[in-house]
Amino acid sequence: MNILFCSVGRRVELVRAFRHALEKLQIVGNIVGIDIDPLAPALKLVDRSYIVPRLNSQNYIQVLKDICRSETIKVIFPLIDPDIPVLTENRAAIEQTGARVAVIPCESVPITNDKWRTVEFFKQLGLSSPKSWLPDHIEADRMEYPLFIKPRGGSAAKSTFKVNNPRELAFFANYVSGPIVQEFLPGPEITNDVLCDLDGNVLSVVSRQRIEARWGEVAKGVTVYAPAITEGCVKIAKALAAVGPITVQCMMKGKKIFFTEINARFGGGIPLGIAAGADSPLWLLAGIAGIPVDIPPVGTYQTGLYITRFDESFFLTADEYERIKGRSI
Repeated sequence: MNILFCSVGRRVELVRAFRHALEKLQIVGNIVGIDIDPLAPALKLVDRSYIVPRLNSQNYIQVLKDICRSETIKVIFPLIDPDIPVLTENRAAIEQTGARVAVIPCESVPITNDKWRTVEFFKQLGLSSPKSWLPDHIEADRMEYPLFIKPRGGSAAKSTFKVNNPRELAFFANYVSGPIVQEFLPGPEITNDVLCDLDGNVLSVVSRQRIEARWGEVAKGVTVYAPAITEGCVKIAKALAAVGPITVQCMMKGKKIFFTEINARFGGGIPLGIAAGADSPLWLLAGIAGIPVDIPPVGTYQTGLYITRFDESFFLTADEYERIKGRSI
């Protein structure tokens, strides 16, 4: 069973988790990673690596299809948000190669990619979400500050700012591209790793509180459990017709839960969920291979388990760098 990760980047721990799952299930298979950067760290660990064109390149899909055929890929996982619309729009063409694309359906993509539509989606499901406005609908002098501003189509916490007064609001409304303005929620932030099988059945939800983040990804955190969050995540996954992993973000204000965002991919902190007992790589691969495994009820995992991360370095000689770079296709 050969699997492919798009935009594999820095996802070293995820690659290792999938390799461990293959070994534990005694499945013969290769892990293939693609990226635009020969220095993407996870390319050092995959079995086969390819340097590919950018997502917006006209020949990206053809390149991806060629890789899927040559490597006999069984399933594809996106790892960054921009991968998702490209994969969903071209699902039929890609799956003609025999590879399954583990990503939400096309009609769900606008809900996850547009933060304004995400808020409307939460409202339709009866889930609490932050008060939200588009800049043209705001009377700056009458707003209750602080506020929070972010791009409607943003990712990885880029261009997100706390806004303290009308002057800052005017500046950031012009500075942030396509912004949405929301009430400021002090936190803590709860990230939820939601796993569905390739038939859309919800297998697990693991909630983890962010203690510290770096580059938009958790650096320190701890597993927690709140029944209302788990129930909300299951409702979200079913309404999206989710396939594979999704990540649901929540923010707290006092004891009240607010659902804020959805990323239709593995979250950066998924290793904590795996360590807590929700072995998503193993469960996914077992399901694809038809190998029976015991999966505990949704919401069953170790709470109070902390993660603290550190940097690890790989070193490449000039020859190794050229070898990886030369895997362009």
